[in-house]
Amino acid sequence: MLVSTKGRYALRVMVDLAENQGDGRIPLKEIAERQDVSEKYLENILSTLVRAQLLSGMRGKGGGYRLTRPAHEYAVGEVLRLTEGSLAPVSCLEGSRRGCDRAGECPTVGMWSRLDSMIAGYLDSISIADLASAPRGVACLD
Repeated sequence: MLVSTKGRYALRVMVDLAENQGDGRIPLKEIAERQDVSEKYLENILSTLVRAQLLSGMRGKGGGYRLTRPAHEYAVGEVLRLTEGSLAPVSCLEGSRRGCDRAGECPTVGMWSRLDSMIAGYLDSISIADLASAPRGVACLD
């Protein structure tokens, strides 16, 4: 599993909004400046998050973006599955392709399946609020 820039930036945006939520709706330009990401690229990511109702967006004066629920209710896994499509370590465990013709005789399928569960469990155990309150530059969350 390799997380793309879209997934990484989506998490950064969610954390940014969680940290600045007291300011009301946050304009795209402010988020882009703080995250050092182009507005055009960020707009694409934000539209994905709005369509999935993770964010609320409003155009015009006083417009911007905000979280639709408290930061502790968003799991990192939820955001990454939305932006990445799958977190499965191997293609035979992805979405509707779960399993393959050789699954019954494959000596590795159990290992991959357990790894998939571990990845999902770990990422689903971390909230956006956890990331927002974590010290910067720490290698991992306990």
